[in-house]
Amino acid sequence: MKEYVLKTAKAPVDLSLYEAQLNPAQLQAVTAGPGPHLVIAGAGSGKTRVITYRVAYLIDQGIDPSRILLVTFTNKAAREMLRRVALVSKGDSREVWGGTFHHIGNLILRRHASAVGLTGGYTILDREDAKELLQACVADLGIAVTRHRFPRGDVLQDILSSVINTGRSLMKVLEERYPFFTLFEAEILEIARRYRERKLKDNLVDYDDLLSLWLRLLREHPEALDTYRQRFLHVLCDEYQDTNAIQGEILDLLASGHHNFMVVGDDAQSIFAFRGANYANILRFTERYPDAAVHTLETNYRSTPEVLELANASIAHNVHQHHKTLRAVRSSGPRPALTALADEEEQAAFVAQRILELRDEGIPLHEMAVLYRAHYQSIQLQLELTRRGIPFEIRSGLRFYEQAHVKDILAYLRIVANARDELAWKRAVKLHPGIGNATADEIWRAVAEQSQPIDLEALGAIAPRLQPRARRGFQEFSTLLATLLALPRAPAQMIAAALEGGYREVLKTRYPNWASRVEDLEQLAIFALRYESVEAFLTELSLLGAITGEDVYWDEPRDELLILSSIHQAKGLEWSVVFLIWLVDGWFPSSAALREEGGLEEERRLFYVASTRAKDQLTLCHPQRTTDLRRRELILKPSRFLLEIPEPLYERWHVRVE
Repeated sequence: MKEYVLKTAKAPVDLSLYEAQLNPAQLQAVTAGPGPHLVIAGAGSGKTRVITYRVAYLIDQGIDPSRILLVTFTNKAAREMLRRVALVSKGDSREVWGGTFHHIGNLILRRHASAVGLTGGYTILDREDAKELLQACVADLGIAVTRHRFPRGDVLQDILSSVINTGRSLMKVLEERYPFFTLFEAEILEIARRYRERKLKDNLVDYDDLLSLWLRLLREHPEALDTYRQRFLHVLCDEYQDTNAIQGEILDLLASGHHNFMVVGDDAQSIFAFRGANYANILRFTERYPDAAVHTLETNYRSTPEVLELANASIAHNVHQHHKTLRAVRSSGPRPALTALADEEEQAAFVAQRILELRDEGIPLHEMAVLYRAHYQSIQLQLELTRRGIPFEIRSGLRFYEQAHVKDILAYLRIVANARDELAWKRAVKLHPGIGNATADEIWRAVAEQSQPIDLEALGAIAPRLQPRARRGFQEFSTLLATLLALPRAPAQMIAAALEGGYREVLKTRYPNWASRVEDLEQLAIFALRYESVEAFLTELSLLGAITGEDVYWDEPRDELLILSSIHQAKGLEWSVVFLIWLVDGWFPSSAALREEGGLEEERRLFYVASTRAKDQLTLCHPQRTTDLRRRELILKPSRFLLEIPEPLYERWHVRVE
């Protein structure tokens, strides 16, 4: 039967509302005709406004809202966009398909579950459930994880997720991210097979399945692909620069019939390659869609001209990009300040003093942020802020000393300082193979019977009383403890010894981001050099409420807190005043990133993101020297990103100590 569409009369769209709310470049993108469109939305250029008004415009043009797909990276963003659409459009926006990739994938898979071997009532595993199921698969296969440093659940999840989301082989992922696990390739492949079998048998899916099965459905079932190509007459994607290989292919397939495909993003803010984001999706969009119209949004509503001139000058050094120049609508402000500090202590003192001065000038603390490349770079600053009574919060949610790996390493030091520290004993011994809660309790009861100081010979007598699988782990712990007790009571040496005496291997098996955690502990050891005894070091930290993780309460309202954040976690946010610290070559850009293909340009994009968080004032800080674990003074070079910026674009500050 032939289908005939009878079109109803529709009043032309009243563009006056759109013209009143959008600048010319935004209006051009919003009111563009059908076909593929790439919207390069520079920082602070009104990206959300464009995609919101585009959806509203399509509805006002008479497009059935249920035939519009809007994909975002958070459900909160989708809800907010659709709320704004409802305020702008005269039509009904409630039927728009809006949400994250996982949300939309779930809606579609519920309708086609049988096509991918499931039933419609499948259960979605959260990360914790998925980890437990993976560990159950390891047990099913009888893999001796206690005999070898075998990856734990979190790491297995990360490995398998990387394989799925990047489309690379398991061996390639292992070689690039976990080279010390390449010898376990066969076992991990078997675990992956068993994991798939268990999920299929029990009608379960994890988060990655919502994407991979959705893609499989579209690839292997032409009728399903045709259904959704016809269903979604217009496909829109926000934050396109953050899409991975699977997400990019899903969108291409959905838009493959009509090519009514609008993607909005900023290639200069693509900073999540470590999560699998595929920079090529946005960079090569016009190669895949040669007839695509490119709309570049360069009007910035956030920052002063001086901040933008510096950011523009920096990102201009990237070769692989869609070129643009941000232009400010705001009036002029102070030039960014470039400040060379003697060392990290002076850097922390300078930042803390400036924050207090700016607060006295009327800028609230919550309008100020200190940003850094890696979390460990905030160690000294957190102590300085606490000493001065400046309340702060950390975007990660945990202060440096509250993180699990820091508390783990400090547990060893606490045992040396106080042989009766039960919590430290139980935490430390459980880090070793074959020792769980029950065995840790048994070990502690035996230790508690001993007299102080620690009797290593008596400690060795505990091993025969333990279950066979725990003896090796306890022997490993005892050897490390003996090493620590034989050292001078210097905390820096103890931290380094614990790291090299087995804890580095613990990190590798437990944490996907093990390398950054190793960096944290190496820097903690260097920081500890200023303390002569382990007791003094632990006392300093405990007085700050650090080791126990106790909350620190302030008299100020909750929103009157200074923000400390890694640059990655600051993306999408803005503050009146921004301090960038540790702008030192090897730290930022990081030496690890420089070893990766495309790493330098991604690090420069990270610097661009950091700089464009500032609305009014931007201060760039670089310490000039530091100390290594051998107490040798190291001369630090300013970040190459600073050297690339023409001198007229910043003001040098000379810091004099009184």
